[in-house]
Order: sequence, then C-alpha cells, then structure tokens
Amino acid sequence: MSISLASGTPENDEVSLPLDTVIQGDCLTELEKLPAESVDLVFADPPYYLQLAQELWRPNQTRVDAVDAEWDRFGSFSDYDAFTRAWLSACRRVLKKTGAIWVIGTYHNIYRVGTALQDLGFWILNDVVWTKTNPMPNFRGVRFTNAHETLLWAQKERGAAYTFNHHAMKALNEDLQMRSDWNLSICTGGERLKKDGKKLHPTQKPEGLLYRVLLSSTSVGDVVLDPFFGTGTTGAVARRLHRHFIGIEKDSAYVEAARERIHQVQQVEFNPPIFVTPDPRHEARIPFGTLLENDLLRPGQILWLGENGPAARVRADGALEYNGETGSIHQLARKIRQAPVNGWDAWFYEDPQSKKRFPIDSLRQQFREKSKPEAREEE
Repeated sequence: MSISLASGTPENDEVSLPLDTVIQGDCLTELEKLPAESVDLVFADPPYYLQLAQELWRPNQTRVDAVDAEWDRFGSFSDYDAFTRAWLSACRRVLKKTGAIWVIGTYHNIYRVGTALQDLGFWILNDVVWTKTNPMPNFRGVRFTNAHETLLWAQKERGAAYTFNHHAMKALNEDLQMRSDWNLSICTGGERLKKDGKKLHPTQKPEGLLYRVLLSSTSVGDVVLDPFFGTGTTGAVARRLHRHFIGIEKDSAYVEAARERIHQVQQVEFNPPIFVTPDPRHEARIPFGTLLENDLLRPGQILWLGENGPAARVRADGALEYNGETGSIHQLARKIRQAPVNGWDAWFYEDPQSKKRFPIDSLRQQFREKSKPEAREEE
C-alpha cells in the first residue's frame, strides 16, 4: 500500500510513501528515498555494539547464544558514533515537525545515542527503563545481571506539539498514571521466532514493549518508521493498533520472517472508538454557566463539595456562593480545600428522582452527548 504526499515544491510533485511495507536495504540509503517530514514516529532498535571479547558459557557447559552478528560490529567507538549520527540525521529529516523518536539501547550504547540526539537538536522527553522480569543471568559472575534496557523518547522540535496519550496509558495501568519504569518479560515462548530450533534474531523485542510505545505516542492512522526492522515487532503491533508502518531491514532472512509474521496478524475490524481513548484536554470547553442555560442546573440549587461536604448555592450568573463568598466552581473549591481542585469533579449535585449525588461533570458529559451532531434532530 502507498499514499501520495505533496512534496511542497511549486510544481506540487507527488512522491510515494510506502505504507505498511517492509523494505529490504540499508537504512541510510532507503531513508534518503522517503519524503521530508512525512512520518509521525520513529522507533529505532539500532545495533548495540556489544563488543563481546569472548564466548559466553553457562554453568552446565552450554554456549550462550549471544549477539555476534556482523551487523553489530564496528571498528571503534568513533565509527559507531558516526553511524549513529548519520541514521539519526536521516530520521530527523523524515520526521514531521510534531514528530518524535524512541531509541532503545543498553549501557553499551545508549549514552552515546543520547549525546547524538541532543547534539542534533532533538529534545528528550523521557528516559524509560524497561526492567526485564526474566533477564539472562551473568553466567561468569563478574558483574551484576543486566536486567534492564533504556528507551529514550525525544521530540524533533523542542516546544512543538507532540502526541502523548496520557489517558490511554493511565487506563492501561488500572487508572494509575504510568511511570517511567516498565516491568515486562523478555521475548520468550511462542512469540520468539526460531529457525532450526535456534533464535532467528538475538535481540527480538517483546510485543508488549512496542504496544506501550505506540499506544502512548501515536494516534490511529499515524505512520511509524522503524529503520532497524529486524523480525517486524513494530509492524506487527502497528497493525494490531491500526497504525501504519514502514520497516527497513538489510538482512533477507529477517525481512522474510517479518513479512510472514505481519501477514499473520489478525487485525480487528476498524472501529475508531475501540482504538481511541477520549482525552478531555481535546474536547471543546464548556463553561459551567452552560448547565444553567440548558436547564441541567437551576439558580438557587445546592451543590456539595464532595458527596457529603460543605454546601454552596448556585447563582444565576454561574458563580457559587458559600458563607458570603462567591467564586467560580474552581476558585471556591480551591479556597475551601486550600489545595488544587478541579471543580467539575469536586462539586456534587443531587438527582431529584434517586436522591443520589453525582459529580457535576456527569451533567457536562450529558450536554456533550446531547450536542453531538448525530444526537440532534434535523431542523
């Protein structure tokens, strides 16, 4: 699948963006072919430059299947730094001004990547620690077990708008604000791709990790670029969440496995409400007085601060009156509680039929539903 994008030239030539495609090739070469400012997010799992000096063996004398592939070898730190700056610069060119990037790494490389990010003008938003619940032990017993990896999340332009689905992540975490330490298993079991009984890719990432990355920082229909696609974890999760992906991978065996894997993903029939978490920050502002204008509340009605707290009276102008003082629902609540308060959640009204008390925000939601185009009768 591909779409056409205006190049921005006076002739308005169109260029093709290869959506939902695994491209076989070198990332630097292939990134040059993509139009500038065309993707919403980059997720990058670059070579870690692990610099293993010798083979690793378990106590039972079996050899550890460590990372020793050609793609992880560099002549020096200087070579690795030059490579890192090159691919980050290429990704920066194709990112939209509102775009962002996630890069994952270990102590071997992540500090060098962080320096390059900042030097190139990216603004780091978070570093997230992926704590592995089942890490590989340090078999030689000479260091602590490496039980985590670090993800850097950075926006292209400091101060620009960027996507962060705070409410989706809170819902995913049982209504608690999600922290920057993520406890997730490494890729094991049926999720781990194998060939002839051996791991197909030594550093395959778990889908749960990419699920959090994409759910938190993309929207339905966004384009996610992965310049080190490997066996296609980013593409598989993007397909599950109704995001588009572009994957670039040099190794033909990985490309074949990624294409087959993504092809097997059963995509739930598209239904926007399933994949979009409502964000109150993006909803149209509704003044408290609107509830009076639409007879959802009436002048003189009593509201309670908390279900059984202090009572205030609603004035005709939309202010509240309490002990001779007047103010907005937010001002008066803050003054009484001596703390930051959202008046919509703090003040309760009493339903005349059930005699039960509910937050006035429920009346605001009633008005929103009533005001939706599909809820209004044609004039």
